Amino acid sequence: MYLIVGLGNPENEYSNTRHNMGFDVINEIAKKYNIKVIKEKFNGLYETVIIQNQKVILLKPQTYMNLSGKCLKEIVDFYNIENENIIVIYDDIDTDKGKIRIRKKGGPGTHNGMKSVIQELDTLEFTRIRVGIGQPEFKNDMINYVIGNIPEEEKIVLQQGVKKAVDAIEEILKNGVDIAMNKFN
Repeated sequence: MYLIVGLGNPENEYSNTRHNMGFDVINEIAKKYNIKVIKEKFNGLYETVIIQNQKVILLKPQTYMNLSGKCLKEIVDFYNIENENIIVIYDDIDTDKGKIRIRKKGGPGTHNGMKSVIQELDTLEFTRIRVGIGQPEFKNDMINYVIGNIPEEEKIVLQQGVKKAVDAIEEILKNGVDIAMNKFN
């Protein structure tokens, strides 16, 4: 069983922000497979689905970004999910808009949601897909850039990254993370 987690913030005011790229990827998978991620448990919204002949739990933590790890820890413990079967998707300012980066392990960088995930799971050993949002024009405007509304003209480019992340997840489930890294990085 795989756990695919999209990081984001739960309220509508954050739905059109760069910080919700993880939620956007989960929503895109749900749309593609005609399911709704609406079951409530583990401090999150989730649903179980079969993708590429693999049983998968799609999860959107509802704890707000900075406490995302609490939700993951609950569901990982409940289902006894192995670290190598966890895939966490999140926004990344160090990756260009419309691009993705896949890694099998690593630190959180400056991302508070990933800091929480790593702290709660007590490991760096899980797959992560970083969806590029690029850098703000001015470094001191980082918070507004990340949680501010996305201009219409930028949505198309960001959506390309979301679609690549969905394709990468399917590739990981079908052929493994190493092949997906070679194909998408």
